[in-house]
Amino acid sequence: MTDNYYREKNAEYEETLAFIKDLTKFGINFGLERIRALLDRLGNPEQKLKIIHIGGTNGKGSTAAILQAVLEQAGYKVGMFISPHLHDFRERISINGEIIQPEDVVAVIREIRPHLDDLLAKGVEHPTEFEVSTAIALLYFARQQPDFVLLEVGLGGEIDSTNVVRPLISVITNIGMDHMDYLGNTIEKIAQVKAGIIKEGVPVVTSAGRAEALNVIQENAERKGSNLITVGQDVRWERVNNKIDSFNYHGLNSFYLELKLTLRGEHQYANASTALAVSELLRDRFGYDISEVAIRQGLNIVKWPGRLELMSENPKILLDGAHNVDGMNSLVNALKYYQQGLYKHQRLVLCLGMLGDKEIEKAVGLIGPLADVIMVTKPDSSRAGDWKYPALIAEQYVSKDNLYVIEDPVLAVSKCLEMLNPEDMLCITGSLYMLGPVRQYLLKKIKH
Repeated sequence: MTDNYYREKNAEYEETLAFIKDLTKFGINFGLERIRALLDRLGNPEQKLKIIHIGGTNGKGSTAAILQAVLEQAGYKVGMFISPHLHDFRERISINGEIIQPEDVVAVIREIRPHLDDLLAKGVEHPTEFEVSTAIALLYFARQQPDFVLLEVGLGGEIDSTNVVRPLISVITNIGMDHMDYLGNTIEKIAQVKAGIIKEGVPVVTSAGRAEALNVIQENAERKGSNLITVGQDVRWERVNNKIDSFNYHGLNSFYLELKLTLRGEHQYANASTALAVSELLRDRFGYDISEVAIRQGLNIVKWPGRLELMSENPKILLDGAHNVDGMNSLVNALKYYQQGLYKHQRLVLCLGMLGDKEIEKAVGLIGPLADVIMVTKPDSSRAGDWKYPALIAEQYVSKDNLYVIEDPVLAVSKCLEMLNPEDMLCITGSLYMLGPVRQYLLKKIKH
C-alpha cells in the first residue's frame, strides 16, 4: 500500500481523536438517559457481553489488570475498559493486553456519530466524552466477543454511564475521599454512590476497609439480595516474612501459599485478593476453569504502568499515580517499607503535580516530610486549577532553596534529573494526567 494511503488513514484517526477530545466540552454530566438512548440505537451491545463491573476510589485499574492477567493465563479472551489513559486514548480499550487498533476506533465512531446527531434532533442532551468512550468500548467488545469484559467505572457508580450493564459480578475496591464535589463530603455518602453498581441478585466483592463504607455496602447488598464477599473477612491475605513480593491468600474455597506478585506495595495485595475472590466466584459459582497455575502465572506477569513503577535503577526513578489521600498514603507506606532495599536512597527528590479539586493539604502533608527537594508542576488537565498551591504547603517541609515550581511537567522532570546525585531517588507523583507525558519523555531518555 502507498504512503499516501497510510497518511490518509492516520489523518482519519487523528480527526476521530480530535472529535472525541472535543466532547470534553460537555463536561461531567451524570445520568443514564443519554447512554441508554445511544446503546439502544446501537443494538444494546452491553447485553451480549459477560461483564465484571469494577468500581471504587483507588485500585480499580490495578484490580482489573490483575484479573485480566489471571483470566488470560487460564486461557480466556478478556476485554478491558479503563480510564484515564496514560499516553494514548486506545489504552482505554484492550483485549488480552492488546489495545484497540486505530482503524477500529475510526470504524466504531463512524457508526456512532450519526446517532449522536439524531439524538440531539430528538431533544436528548449530547452524550459526554466518557459516555461516548463507554459506547465505543461496548460496541467494539460486542463485535470481538471476548469471554469476559472488565468494565471500570468512570466516576462514582450509581449514575455513571457504565452502570447500564447487568454484570456477572460487581466489584467495589477501597472507598476514600475523592471527587467530593460530585459524590459527597463523607465516606458514607461516597460509599452510597459507589454501592449504586450493586444489582439485584448479582454477587459483590469488596475490599472497602473502612467500617463506615463497608456498612453502606452491606446494607445495599442485603437490600438487593446480593451475596457479599469482603476482603479482610471472607477472604484474607498475609505478607510472607522476609519476602518483598509475596503473600498468602486464604480464599473462599482455596488457600494459596507464597503467591508472587509483580506489582509493588501492600495495597496491591488487597487488590490481588479482590481479583482472586472474583476468580473463585467465576470458578465455583459460574463453572469457569481457573487453575492455581493460571493464578500464579497471572500474578507473576501482571504489569500496570505508572503504579509504583521503578522506571530506572540508575538513577532511581519511581512513578506513581497517587492522586488522592489514600493513594498518597499507599505510596508513603511503600517508600518506607522498601527504604532499605528496592527504593534505598540518600535524598528523595519529589516531583509533584496535583489537580486542584483534591485534598492537597493532606496529600502533601503525607509525602512532604519524606522529601529533601520538592518540584511542583502542572498536570495536563482543565481541572489543574491553582496548580502552584502544593508549593505553598511544601514550604513547611523543605527550605526555599530546595523548592522549585516549573509549569511544564517534562521540563520539571528534566530539571529534577539534573539535581539527582547517584545515591538519590526521583519520585514523580500526584496525577495520572501529569504522569502520561512525563513517562513518555523518560521512556525515550532511558532508551537512549
